[in-house]
Amino acid sequence: MATKRVLVVLGHPSGDSYCAALAQAYAQAAQAAGHDVRTLHLHQLDFDPILHEGYRRIQPLEPDLLQAQEAITWAEHLCFAYPIWWGGVPALFKGFLDRILLPGFAFAYRDGNPFPARLLKGRSAHQLVSLDTPPWYFRWVYRAPGLNQMERTTLKFCGIAPVRTLALGPIRGASERRLAGWLDDARQLAGRI
Repeated sequence: MATKRVLVVLGHPSGDSYCAALAQAYAQAAQAAGHDVRTLHLHQLDFDPILHEGYRRIQPLEPDLLQAQEAITWAEHLCFAYPIWWGGVPALFKGFLDRILLPGFAFAYRDGNPFPARLLKGRSAHQLVSLDTPPWYFRWVYRAPGLNQMERTTLKFCGIAPVRTLALGPIRGASERRLAGWLDDARQLAGRI
């Protein structure tokens, strides 16, 4: 097995969350498998999550966001750990994506072509996603809007593929045994990088 450069991104706004435990379990297992692992905890970064001008005028990136872009450039494989809230990703995580996945870094518009160049090609991703809704219900009744947004219209749009998602839930009311089992699932997923 070839070793990879792995970046684990915690998209939950709290470092004391089940998502944080998932990210830690994944990172430790990836490191134990011999991969070079870095972590990025969004709640520790200092940045404005609002893209004030859209893409009409690019805001200067704060030092923490410049370091995050460097870490993404460095990585061959990414893992995102986040909850689904109101069908989508938390505001902090969405703001992070809005601010760093910029034209010229993550994609590039091309004259005469409606589809941009995917500048983050060559990277794969895993997602560790917690839900309070049963995953089957979220997928078949709600049509998994947050998962589709991340996988199809964010990661794959930028060229990150394949993407594999581990959707875990319902978290609320889950037994300690069940929660521990999901941590093992995250570890096993990291072992398959």
